[in-house]
Amino acid sequence: MTSGTTRTHLVWDWNGTLLDDTHAVIQATNAAFAEVELAPITLEQYREMYTIPIPRFYERFLGRLPTEAEWERMDGIFHRYYAEQRVGCGLTAGVEELLDQWQRAGRSQSLLSMYGHEQLVPVVRGYGIEPRFVRVEGRTGPSGGSKALHMERHFEALAGVGGIAPENSVVIGDALDDAVAAAHVGARAVLYTRGSHSRSSLEGAGVPVVDSLGEAVALAETFSA
Repeated sequence: MTSGTTRTHLVWDWNGTLLDDTHAVIQATNAAFAEVELAPITLEQYREMYTIPIPRFYERFLGRLPTEAEWERMDGIFHRYYAEQRVGCGLTAGVEELLDQWQRAGRSQSLLSMYGHEQLVPVVRGYGIEPRFVRVEGRTGPSGGSKALHMERHFEALAGVGGIAPENSVVIGDALDDAVAAAHVGARAVLYTRGSHSRSSLEGAGVPVVDSLGEAVALAETFSA
């Protein structure tokens, strides 16, 4: 791996990136859609239409923003169905080796997800990869919003871990919001096409777009100081 005075830190996304759960997300989304009598959508439709915050995504199909009561019901149904479907999901192919190699090379990595923190930590632990990260952090507070402020707090915590700074970090995720959150703190981003967005959607972010996590890590290595 590339050597340098400053080593690149990776901030990994979880859902749709390290965890291959997009089909579980589609099933949970369709369960939520059924609550307001929306027709089910396909993976392709999801990837073309997905956006943050989530109520705006629902608006694209409803033709209006969901009411507060509808949002609460849909969000509750989504998370209930997702929890049932997630148990059948595996890590994205090659993830364990990528995480292991990065760690063994003396480089640091962390995980930041918009999945609820209390649910995320035991799930990551269950896949046996928690020791690969200097920090594992999920969403606190209401669901459906942006990752930007969570990324800000993530780096505030990372500052005490060997002086990890955004300018020496690369965010790897599957959503436009990952690029927005990276830019918010001054980090770079690489976006992965096998999760929540189509390649054409991701290319609008103005950051590198790749088709595999191996490509993402290789590209992150080229950013090393």
